[in-house]
Amino acid sequence: MPALLLTVLYGAALTVAAVVALVSGELGPLWGLTLFSAVTEGVTATGPNLFLLVLAGLSWSWGIWQILRGPSAGPPPPQDADLLRLRLALYAAAASLFLLHLTTSIWADTTVIDSAVMCVLVVLFMRVLGRGRPYMRGAGLLGYGGYTVIGVLDLLGRPVPEGLELVCGLAGLVWTALVLRAQGSDDRWATATVAYGVAAVVTPLVLVLATLPFTGEESAVEALGVVSNVLMMIWLARSAHDLAAPRRRPAPEATLEA
Repeated sequence: MPALLLTVLYGAALTVAAVVALVSGELGPLWGLTLFSAVTEGVTATGPNLFLLVLAGLSWSWGIWQILRGPSAGPPPPQDADLLRLRLALYAAAASLFLLHLTTSIWADTTVIDSAVMCVLVVLFMRVLGRGRPYMRGAGLLGYGGYTVIGVLDLLGRPVPEGLELVCGLAGLVWTALVLRAQGSDDRWATATVAYGVAAVVTPLVLVLATLPFTGEESAVEALGVVSNVLMMIWLARSAHDLAAPRRRPAPEATLEA
């Protein structure tokens, strides 16, 4: 019920803000509700801007429902310490990604927290999936450990080695793909959960290609990142939900009477 209530309230506020922007051309309420920041100077209420902002808002609405509703009802399966730690890290990673949106305009270095949490998640995923995947652990630690180093260097005002961000980005992408592949062959995770992870990786490219006709206009391009990040948060939260969901047991075989 709390998840449903918050989803409905956010959806109602989004509708009002969209109508205000459409009628009066005032983007402030819609921009703040979807991007959590002040309107970028010079951006007007054009069709592409409204489309992107509403798309980001719909993503938040669906994310609120998917993340806050929790695991499926029923008795959870047995969980050892590693499984409980992984669930906690998955929720923490989703929360830190949300925190990144809330605080970007206040403290740009929140990325250090997000990257550090993801490093912990990389290690805990390996304990649950099995230790026989050193390439997966290496890609994850290189990607998110590298981003943590980049964030620290930014905090200290030191230069970042050329090409490091690209290497870390590719390594993080490889780690995500390997984890999704492992989840797809593990019945502890639902197919829909894996699909959200795949969508989080693919969506940025699809959205950029879809908005190419509007490249000549001032556009709320930040909304593209919101859609991808919300999908990523849903994947992280659902990955934690699934670990506590009741296991589906096969139906008992019928016995033949003599």
